[in-house]
Amino acid sequence: MSVVQKHEPATVPPLVAGQRLDRATFHERYERMPPNTKAELIGGVVYMPSPMSLDHGKSGFSLPGLLRRYVRATPGVDGLAGATALLDELGEPQPDVFIRILPEYGGALRVEGKYVAGPPEFVVEIARSSRRIDLGPKRDDYERAGIQEYVVIALDPDEVVWHLRRGDRFVVVPPGVDGVYRSEALPGLWIDAQALFDKDDDALDVALDRGLATSEHADFVARLAEARQRHVEGAT
Repeated sequence: MSVVQKHEPATVPPLVAGQRLDRATFHERYERMPPNTKAELIGGVVYMPSPMSLDHGKSGFSLPGLLRRYVRATPGVDGLAGATALLDELGEPQPDVFIRILPEYGGALRVEGKYVAGPPEFVVEIARSSRRIDLGPKRDDYERAGIQEYVVIALDPDEVVWHLRRGDRFVVVPPGVDGVYRSEALPGLWIDAQALFDKDDDALDVALDRGLATSEHADFVARLAEARQRHVEGAT
């Protein structure tokens, strides 16, 4: 009589900060980690961020609210906070905030299971202890992946580092003479940098309202609607 031997599944090793892994291996191990574990694959290296500081949390409070206002005023775009993005074989970050154009409106980002895959159009990181990473290897990952606009809100010292894509490279651009940054990837998204650091929500709203009232934003909304219509017609 033959005996059927039962084989226990191999144990998946835990993630360890500093490991060099490909994205598939990182993702498999991340899925097996305890709940509330936060880890990112940046440049093929595992990073496990430290707890969020108070000023990081406060700066991060106003910005998502402002971006939500922009999303509500711009049919065809969607915003996510802290969601994993599957970039490529070396990158699986969790951006603090990103805005994407929905696929049916012409966006490049797609959904794979419970994750998004590909480059979002607009990414924001709030950096203090992570400043070196966000302006170093993570910036390189976002540049390589094809993200159109990458904004780092850096703290202590306070500064905004706003990257625009030019060809296959990022360039850092200054604000306008009024201190307001104007997005190219998301027309009408205007952010007053000083108001952000001052946590002045009223001034932030004023700048955004000005951006939303521009013809550039109206044209962008129209282009998104046209892309949606082409998608609907192509599906029928």
